[in-house]
Amino acid sequence: MKNKVKRLREELGLTQKELGEKVGVSRQAINAIETGKFDPSIWLAYDLAKFFDVSIEGLFLFEEGDRK
Repeated sequence: MKNKVKRLREELGLTQKELGEKVGVSRQAINAIETGKFDPSIWLAYDLAKFFDVSIEGLFLFEEGDRK
């Protein structure tokens, strides 16, 4: 699933580690989300969207082909 996590994180001048600390996950988890290797749980998606002050749909780009 494509997302805007990296762009928004960089706009705030945060490292992956700093963002992870703010939402309670590891730097590796943030990296995996940014690169599309990991789809976050709904709760982590919520926490990230809330942190960036955007909707979940505004942060994560859902496409029919992404359905599992």
